[in-house]
Amino acid sequence: MTGAEQSSAWRDLRPRVLSALVMVVVAGGCIGLGGIAYTLMVLLAMGGMAAEAAGLFRLRVQSLRGGLYVLWAVCAGLSAAAGHWGYFILFCISACVFGAPLCAVMSVIIMAGTALLWLRQDSVWPVLFVVAVVVASDTSAYMAGRMIGGPKLAPRISPGKTRSGALGGLVGAVLMGGAVALLSGFGGAGSALVWGGLLGLSAQTGDLVESAMKRALGVKDSGTLLPGHGGLLDRFDGLVIAAPVAAAISLAVPGAPFWSAGLHDLVHAFVAGMPG
Repeated sequence: MTGAEQSSAWRDLRPRVLSALVMVVVAGGCIGLGGIAYTLMVLLAMGGMAAEAAGLFRLRVQSLRGGLYVLWAVCAGLSAAAGHWGYFILFCISACVFGAPLCAVMSVIIMAGTALLWLRQDSVWPVLFVVAVVVASDTSAYMAGRMIGGPKLAPRISPGKTRSGALGGLVGAVLMGGAVALLSGFGGAGSALVWGGLLGLSAQTGDLVESAMKRALGVKDSGTLLPGHGGLLDRFDGLVIAAPVAAAISLAVPGAPFWSAGLHDLVHAFVAGMPG
């Protein structure tokens, strides 16, 4: 890699780090406080992502249909915050009135928001686990990709992503999962390594899917709200997949941290949920 290429590769690091620090302070404070502060943060994020999605598909937020689209996401979040957890399915299905592409994005936003509210019910640690793993995956992938380089991961979808970056992201997610489990005091560090890896893969999948969507639409970023990161969809593309996965896992171990779930817990939950 030449000096010019290295300079270009690291050019966005400063604004990326600064905006990330602001997000850590704001999000960390809201996650720690819980209650209204956390709920409001999630609702604002859901509304913001819906607004960005509307813009990507040429739907003006200022129009009646565009405003309703944003309100749809916020109302789904309010429903979950009020304890009506099962209603998210109805909001997802009924979003088909906006058309298939917008319905698909809305469903992801709703499931992510509902999952984040669900995970924060009894303890701060499940949300911290998911967020920390996603951040570790993204940061490790970015650093490994820039420092090591090598073959591209999916050049037709996201030319900037490398296989070394993907591997680095996975390692970072695994290690962070184990670290958070140890810090929490709830135990389960061994299984946390596994779930950390799975959430890391989920985050990378979300990143690639969002990149594919933007490439199909011919845009670079979903928005400009976050310097160095783009928009909310750009920054939280991994979280919107990882959070629902973590919430689904938590259903197998009610009353315990989701990362303590083992294969037997998943099988038992699946069998217990089967009709008849």
